[in-house]
Amino acid sequence: MKGFKRSFLFITVIFLSFMLYAQPKPGDLAYEIALTNPKGDTLSLSSLQGKVVLIDFWASWCGPCRLSNRSLVKLYSRYKSKGFEIFGVSLDENKKDWVRAINKDKISWPQVIDNRGWQATTAIDWNLYQIPSSYLINKDGIIVGVDLEKNDLEKALKGLLNQ
Repeated sequence: MKGFKRSFLFITVIFLSFMLYAQPKPGDLAYEIALTNPKGDTLSLSSLQGKVVLIDFWASWCGPCRLSNRSLVKLYSRYKSKGFEIFGVSLDENKKDWVRAINKDKISWPQVIDNRGWQATTAIDWNLYQIPSSYLINKDGIIVGVDLEKNDLEKALKGLLNQ
């Protein structure tokens, strides 16, 4: 019985540890992000409240991220005027590479950088384990979707923007 109690306690501690460090999920209030944009000005996620926002975690060196940017460019041009915004958060460690990728991919939505890669406070706070990672947030700042595929994202946007 003593071994069972120890095992149970160990499993409980592990479970609670994972719960404490779990990624934000639908229904959670989005964590604040306030970082610098390419011009060096601080931009915060909360400044976009009242809009439907897709937080897009990415980096210039991430092939799948760059591929995703192509779809996001089209989606952004289609829904920006209807109250949709993308908030790009880069985990690049090299600002020049990041700015070059923004220009090359024709990204026109707000971009910020947390230039410590996987050790970035933002990556740790959001418990990121892969990029690209994205969070769809409603007008009240509540997460309503995580890593939605293209068609699911567009369907969710239409519902949130009353299209």
